[in-house]
Amino acid sequence: MQLPEIEVGLTEEEIAVRDTVHKFAEEVMRPIADRLDRLPDPADVIADGSELYKVFEQYRALGLGLADTDDADLDPLPRARMRALINEELGWGDGGLAISLGVADMHKFFARMTGRPELIERYCTPESTEIGCWAITEPSHGSDMLRVDRTNFEPPARPPDCVAEKDGDHWIINGQKAAWVSNGTIADVGVLFCSLREGDNILGGGIGVVPFDVPGVTKGKPLDKVGQRALNQGEIYFDNVRVPDSYIFIKPELYTPVVEMVLAAANQTMGCVWVGCARAAVEHAVAYSKERVQGGVPIFEHPHMQSRLFKLFMKVEAARSLVRRVAYHNSMGQAKVEYSIASKVFATNTAFEVCSDALQVFGGNGLTKEYPMEKLLRDARASMIEDGCNELLGSLAGSKL
Repeated sequence: MQLPEIEVGLTEEEIAVRDTVHKFAEEVMRPIADRLDRLPDPADVIADGSELYKVFEQYRALGLGLADTDDADLDPLPRARMRALINEELGWGDGGLAISLGVADMHKFFARMTGRPELIERYCTPESTEIGCWAITEPSHGSDMLRVDRTNFEPPARPPDCVAEKDGDHWIINGQKAAWVSNGTIADVGVLFCSLREGDNILGGGIGVVPFDVPGVTKGKPLDKVGQRALNQGEIYFDNVRVPDSYIFIKPELYTPVVEMVLAAANQTMGCVWVGCARAAVEHAVAYSKERVQGGVPIFEHPHMQSRLFKLFMKVEAARSLVRRVAYHNSMGQAKVEYSIASKVFATNTAFEVCSDALQVFGGNGLTKEYPMEKLLRDARASMIEDGCNELLGSLAGSKL
């Protein structure tokens, strides 16, 4: 079953796209995510022949990736509405896979943004099927890498774990990115956020598109996590990795505003995804309450149950309203990171609360793997830490008030 909705003014194209993504989420994402979640060894999730790669292939075939739907002929607002619809449906299907699919195209966005032919021709053609990742956090630097109101490059800041040093018309990259790089263990290319060094001096931050099929790049094992087990995450190591100067295209003077731009985009996307997860939890709870009989009637018929389910429905709609408003505002080219953070923090907190309360509707059955609720709860819990833990994000947003 699906919750009632009050979408206003959707075009026939938007309805068709939403319905296509919903079908993909229901028929492809959910069953595969469930099977991947049950694999005891996360290495099996990314092994050759894994169903994980079917998700990428079928998603790519639908033409629904960020690069595919970034239609210059569309005005910004309809484009943002399209992405919000897509991301919510992907989150409804599976939050971990939704993040994996979203970050897989990140390098294409940056390659296009540079306008540099060598990057566009390599990564932005229809034949380009590389899986990308966002490599920002480090062993010594986690969510603090997103504190755009502070510096991570000057004493007494802890020394960086990943550094690029200029060598003629190339950059030499050394160091490590943390185990929390989404798609890190399967990525062919990464958007690398690192420190730039000249001699003994750290100049500041830099951003580049780095291919992983060059000498010196190795990867760690995928993390064994409590939730979002279909989303592989793991370390990336760089040992004298040489890339052309044109591949490191954001220098220190632009690093902070670009980090803020990326954070705003990532957090608004997270908001949409986890609204989808929360919506799924409520739909499962409503459907179960109409099947489960106690006291001679389905538990849905008990007034207190109807009231409980309405409260969950109301929370989802409140979160959806916020994340959509932020997505639409950001599309006009004046993104405010504090609002994007609000959408991510509110939506992920809501997802966790709603999943927990929806599980309660199932009673003891909700704790078993026979039903979907325990997985949704585990997945939602992870969302409150990824793309910046909610407490640090709140501190950053609060500093801008």
